Amino acid sequence: MKHVVYPGTFDPITNGHIDLVERACRLFDKVTIAIAASTKKNPLFTLDQRVAQVGKVLAHLDNVEICGFDILLADLVKQKKANGVLRGLRAVSDFEYEFQLANMNRALMPDMESLFLTPAEHLSYISSSLVREIASLGGDVSKFVPPIVAQDLKDKFGK
Repeated sequence: MKHVVYPGTFDPITNGHIDLVERACRLFDKVTIAIAASTKKNPLFTLDQRVAQVGKVLAHLDNVEICGFDILLADLVKQKKANGVLRGLRAVSDFEYEFQLANMNRALMPDMESLFLTPAEHLSYISSSLVREIASLGGDVSKFVPPIVAQDLKDKFGK
């Protein structure tokens, strides 16, 4: 069984994330969406809220597991008995950081492979941080996130 872990904060999950997950589900028997606690990043939504949100958005996919985590990614991959880690690359500027992470993860767990996917071209400019900023200023984010997420953002910001 080929199993990949797709880690991230998913704060919030965007249409770009969903595009990567749907394509990964066609490539792998199992895809674990691993939602990082990331308290240092001051996430907008709690870990439980993000896990629930992602679960609702990805409910249409049969081979997806969703979990929160606050341990080393290498340790999570071992726990899940996964073959590798999936990372998204939106732009060339993402590559240097992702390359560094891949090498560090390989040093921590030599058998872990890092795999990179790029989102569909029309989604490549979307980031969670930009979506949060637009929503915080009362902007319409419905083109960038699923309806349930757009509503969660409206509720969060009261706009």
